[in-house]
Amino acid sequence: MILGIGIDIIEVARIQSSLERFGDRFLNRILHPDEAQYCLSHKVPGPFLAARFAAKEAISKAFGTGIGAELGWRDMEVCRKPSGEPYVIFHGGGLVLLKSRSARTVLLSLSHTDSYAAAVAVLESETVASPAV
Repeated sequence: MILGIGIDIIEVARIQSSLERFGDRFLNRILHPDEAQYCLSHKVPGPFLAARFAAKEAISKAFGTGIGAELGWRDMEVCRKPSGEPYVIFHGGGLVLLKSRSARTVLLSLSHTDSYAAAVAVLESETVASPAV
């Protein structure tokens, strides 16, 4: 059963500018080390950083909390399966929030171009809804 959905779109230039201006301080504020390493492994990291930024915003919207006291940037980690499919690992407040909502997982879809990055997140419950009769 779907508990919430969230969507976000961001300009890649805004995230690239933050990286250039604040460097590691910016990366360490919003990303886990493995996320940062993955993004920085690309020749142009901006679209990959922006996609993760958008993903975390979309996830926070699916929870209905936004980024703040209940759910921080580093409470969510966007990872990739060998197939390239993104998935989320929750830490700290993210795990607490996931359990308090009786949620099982967040399904995530990412997309980016040179100019924009977007993400959609679907928060799923632990229980399966019974089919309509």
